[in-house]
Amino acid sequence: MASHRKARTTSTRIAGLRTSPALGLTTAALTSVALLSQTANAAPAQPRKPSLEEVQKRVDDLYHQAGVATERYNAAKEKTTTQRKRVNGLLDDVAKRTAKLNEARRELGLFAAAQYRTGGISGTATLLLAKDPQQYFDQDHLMSQLTERQKKAVDDYRTAQLSTTRKRTEATKVLESLTTSQNDLRTSKVDVQKKLSEARHLLSTLTAEEKARLAAIEKKKQELARQKAAELARKQAAEAKAAAQKREQEQAAQSSDAKASSGTGTGADTSAGAGSSTGAGTSADAGSSTGYAAKAAKVIDFARAQIGKPYVWGGSGPGSYDCSGLTQASWKSAGISLPRTTWDQVQAGTTVPVSAAEPGDLVFFYDDISHVGIYIGNGMMIHAPHSGANVREESIYYMPIHSVVRPA
Repeated sequence: MASHRKARTTSTRIAGLRTSPALGLTTAALTSVALLSQTANAAPAQPRKPSLEEVQKRVDDLYHQAGVATERYNAAKEKTTTQRKRVNGLLDDVAKRTAKLNEARRELGLFAAAQYRTGGISGTATLLLAKDPQQYFDQDHLMSQLTERQKKAVDDYRTAQLSTTRKRTEATKVLESLTTSQNDLRTSKVDVQKKLSEARHLLSTLTAEEKARLAAIEKKKQELARQKAAELARKQAAEAKAAAQKREQEQAAQSSDAKASSGTGTGADTSAGAGSSTGAGTSADAGSSTGYAAKAAKVIDFARAQIGKPYVWGGSGPGSYDCSGLTQASWKSAGISLPRTTWDQVQAGTTVPVSAAEPGDLVFFYDDISHVGIYIGNGMMIHAPHSGANVREESIYYMPIHSVVRPA
């Protein structure tokens, strides 16, 4: 017979205690649950606070992005203004053409009515029934004239109708383009405000001590930029001195040659002619340089007078400016019209090396050409930096230089 004895339960002895496998498993599970619960109830890890250097970089990036959006805004605003003027002109033109079209239509209506009244009677019957034959001939002559006038009226109507239709189509397309530009304007405005708001919020989270330290970092950055400007000034001064010495040597050599050849008539005439030609060329170059210098002096005088006025994106004076608004207004004071945006201004002149920059030149910054200042010499410029700052003098090395352009 099979045994009916109950099977022995396998047990585990741990440190002299007997525990069942089921109980040991349950205890481990409870321990895991407890640990998970403690982890879940623990306070979430706080995000790392950015360093002041990171804050400064982020703020600079936001100001840069706001500058790009500002130039987009300026471009859209300029385009919107131009298109609105064009739309108004087209609509006025269409209104005038429509009035002429209505007049031509009215004249055709009169002809049609007259034709309807006389169209059912033949010329012979009209002659026989006429009380006065002469009256008939006079009337027939009048009708032939009316036919010529009618033909002209029809031609004029068709021409006016076609022209008005074309103008209406053109006005519709310009209106559609204007709507697109207005949407771009609103989008750029929102983008600028968003970037500036984020920068202000980031700065507002700093303590007074952190703001002081950030100001020290900014001051150090400006000092390094001034040192580079001083290096450029020394280099330009050395190059100018070398160029002046070279001119003096050339003039001395020409004077010596002229004296040596003064004893011969033919040689003297040739030398005089050559000297006259060289002098004319030098005079033309000097005149050109002097003309630019005179304009540049007006530009710089105007720009200096704006120092201390606030940067306002989209501003073009007289109370506030953005970067391209300041350069445009400054050169306008010298009689030169510049486009509104940095992207157009960079193409409004001759590009020159940074080492050859002269007062009045425009200095553009960043790879996207989103900022511009007016060079005043010695590696320095006047510019409208960014929101929250005023128009000021600063080293051109404060930002990465893209190019230098001479407008006139």
